[in-house]
Amino acid sequence: MKRTNVHLTPAVFGERERLLVECGPLTASTFRYDSGVCALRLRNELGELVMLPFQGQQIWSAAFGGRDLTMKSMFSAPRPTRNYLETYGGFLIHCGATAMGVPGATDSHPLHGELPNAPYERAWLVLGEDAQGAYLGLSGEYEHIMAFSHHYVARPEVRLVAGRGQAFISITIENRKRTPMETMYLAHINFRPVDNGRLIYSAACTPQTVRVRRSIPSHIRPPAGYAEFLEELAQHPERHHVLAPGLAFDPEVVFFIDYLADADGWAHSLQVHPDGSADIVSHRPAQLDHGVRWISRTADQDALGLCLPATAEPEGYTAEKAKGHVRQLTGGAALRFEMTAGYLAPAEAARLIEKIGETTTHGT
Repeated sequence: MKRTNVHLTPAVFGERERLLVECGPLTASTFRYDSGVCALRLRNELGELVMLPFQGQQIWSAAFGGRDLTMKSMFSAPRPTRNYLETYGGFLIHCGATAMGVPGATDSHPLHGELPNAPYERAWLVLGEDAQGAYLGLSGEYEHIMAFSHHYVARPEVRLVAGRGQAFISITIENRKRTPMETMYLAHINFRPVDNGRLIYSAACTPQTVRVRRSIPSHIRPPAGYAEFLEELAQHPERHHVLAPGLAFDPEVVFFIDYLADADGWAHSLQVHPDGSADIVSHRPAQLDHGVRWISRTADQDALGLCLPATAEPEGYTAEKAKGHVRQLTGGAALRFEMTAGYLAPAEAARLIEKIGETTTHGT
């Protein structure tokens, strides 16, 4: 299928927003935040993505179906930093690739690895058409080299398809060394939760298949009663399926979920809104065999990590290595991960809910 790449440089990103490409209902425009961070706005008939071409290739914000899908955070705009917690609030953050998760006492890696705010020297706008339809998107390359240690290239791509309310997301991690590389990856996808939203997903809900994380990361300070709330959810994980305003996801609750793939190889997670529309994450468990759910509902931060598809649980390199969750990528080899995230209209959501019910009833 035909495809065109338009190579981007920071010079084309000015203080004023400027239209760069128009192709039917699809448009791309460039601008800079007041912080100086370059941003690319992709639009179609249903909404828009704002992406950071040179800073992690994050999706900083997503808006579809007349609403902002992105988590509420303390950051009104991205900041030019490599530090994860100094510019946190994006809709999609790539995490990894030599390690990810919360570093333990014996770990030396940064929180969620080097990818979240990685400086991309190469970025390009992509235009084309595939089985989904005509699309505009963003791709690029981040080359990570550490003498005597690692050499890899990360190549993400996000496509916005005409008439669709989802971002089609992929990332390839290529080991440029001749020797094996240990690798971990997680897609940190952060929706804005809605009061009384219903969570429906491709998994059986038991204490064995929807497990609550009991460990408490060093960067959070839990209030009184937090441990008891975790114990309640551990025994009855179904109690988080309706996001009732009184549930104390403060400062956060994390679940590890065993997803089931449908006949096409996909697992799905929905937050169904009271109007019947839904937020969605779909991923392939054959590629990303760990599903993480992260919920944080506080006065300053309101976030639903509906599903963070991953290669491991986010407990840091040492803990995941001990569990056998750190993958080996041979010299010259590459891994590719695919997912979608975004919005479904009520009729689309109803059809997918029925399909999820078939998967969880019968398995595959």
